Amino acid sequence: MAPIWLDVLDETARVCASLGRTDLVHRLLQKRAQLLDPTLRVLVIGEPKQGKSQLINALINAPVCPVGDGITTAIPTVVRHAETPSAALVPAGDAEERIAMPVADIASRISSGSGRWSGADPGHAEIGVPRGLLASGIVLIDTPGTDERHSVPLPKADLVLLVTDATRELSVTEVDLLLHVMQSHPRVLVALTKTDISPHWRTIAERNREHLASAGVPATLLPVSAALRLQAARTNDKAINAESGFPELIARLTRDLGTKKDVLAPSTVGLLATTVIEQLAAPLRAELSTEDSGSISRLYDAQRGLDELRRCSTRWQNTLADEMTDLMSDIEYDLRDRTRQIMRKVDEAFETADPLKAWDEYQSWMEKNLTEATEANFAWLVQRCDWVTGRVADHFVRYGADILPEWRHGVPDRLAEQLNELERPNIEKFTPAQKIFTGLRGSYGGLLMFGLATTLAGMPLINPVSLGAGALFGGKSIRDEGRSMLKRRQATAKLASQRHVDDFFLRLNKECKDTARWVQRALRDHFTGLTEQLQEAIVHSLRTAKQAADADALERDQRHRDIQQKMRRLAALYDRAQTLSTLPRTLEPVA
Repeated sequence: MAPIWLDVLDETARVCASLGRTDLVHRLLQKRAQLLDPTLRVLVIGEPKQGKSQLINALINAPVCPVGDGITTAIPTVVRHAETPSAALVPAGDAEERIAMPVADIASRISSGSGRWSGADPGHAEIGVPRGLLASGIVLIDTPGTDERHSVPLPKADLVLLVTDATRELSVTEVDLLLHVMQSHPRVLVALTKTDISPHWRTIAERNREHLASAGVPATLLPVSAALRLQAARTNDKAINAESGFPELIARLTRDLGTKKDVLAPSTVGLLATTVIEQLAAPLRAELSTEDSGSISRLYDAQRGLDELRRCSTRWQNTLADEMTDLMSDIEYDLRDRTRQIMRKVDEAFETADPLKAWDEYQSWMEKNLTEATEANFAWLVQRCDWVTGRVADHFVRYGADILPEWRHGVPDRLAEQLNELERPNIEKFTPAQKIFTGLRGSYGGLLMFGLATTLAGMPLINPVSLGAGALFGGKSIRDEGRSMLKRRQATAKLASQRHVDDFFLRLNKECKDTARWVQRALRDHFTGLTEQLQEAIVHSLRTAKQAADADALERDQRHRDIQQKMRRLAALYDRAQTLSTLPRTLEPVA
């Protein structure tokens, strides 16, 4: 019967495969093979110059790893049991290829390079020596020194041994490194090395235990001295060997080797399975909490677009009505102002000019000024209509409807061609007969008045004095009548001009207002049709989005049921994995 941890590991791999996480499946299968392997792989890590290589040499009492002040391990070194000493280099990515070399030459290859792992794996070295500790099934892995947590790749290992010297307390980097390691390795040991050169190593050890407890790292700290261990091996001194602390370290490794399947493997599987299940559950939770799909968003967008179009329809209609009302008022005022200026010039001209003599020239002047007024007023009307069209079209810019209507079709190019000709009024002339009659009538009074006055002096009624006075009075009457008739002719011309200008104003004003109304209707029909087209398109997209939303709702409900079923399966598997883990967890459990 397979152990429980193996069933949990296999079930986790099957769940990963069902969810398409082949990367996690590969990782779990590697861990499965590693846990079924009877050997205990011990990964030795730590910052540079902490004595990792020397500790391995002292454990097996053999100088397999190069040590020295200027020597730094550059590549991982796997030390395992062999009947005869052997060494080989294994290139990265090809575990089958092995480059055998003498044990004496492997040290230079191990210590060459930068002394630090980078993103590219340079491979590793393997050394085999005949030692009892290794023959029991323990495999030691020496690693390059590192002082950055994220630069440490973790080779396959069952147990992690952090090496730190007793000359100082644990650094923040080392504590972070332990926290990082514990995410994938449940069993961690801390070896406090170089106790032989630190007189206060016990204080340092106690402070380090406090640091580990405050950081929540359940690691066992073991003070050791590689120098004392090697000296005890040379002199076969059991007391010095016991003082070195290595017997306790070896006993701990041997106990972990013996309890690998019963204690270490379940803890490892519990930690690994819970981590993997949380990775699987995170996207499922996110998808389960997602309420809105793309179709629902499109439905809301279409509804908002329809509401905005309705508001846009109200705005452009108000703009068109207001602007056209202002336009007709401004055009009428402009035309009225131009005609008044013309009439002022007419009044000024006919204060002195005689319509009888200057009418033809005046008629040409009047027609020219009225034509100019018409053209200017009509040009302003066209410009304002263009401006109003642009104002209304601005409401449709967000819809991409930038095609302006061709409203000028049906509008005459020149309204001046439709003007009536100024009719010549009935102007009274001062004929010779009228002059004679007026002179006689005026001279009669003068002749009679002065003739009667001279009779008192004994002169006859008709005498030179009375005749001269009659001639004088007759001439005055003729002049006065001529001026009076001139005033009447001027008044007649002004009245005729006023009537003509009024007729011109009424007719042209009506033509301008009719043109403005025609333009207003043309713009109204154009933008109404454009609004209807946009509304039909939005309504069509609204129907399509609603149908898609309904279909997505059904699909989403089915997908949620599938996710909930998967979540229940993950939750049950998570509970089984939690029972295997003996370490406290800080991660959020699967709901």
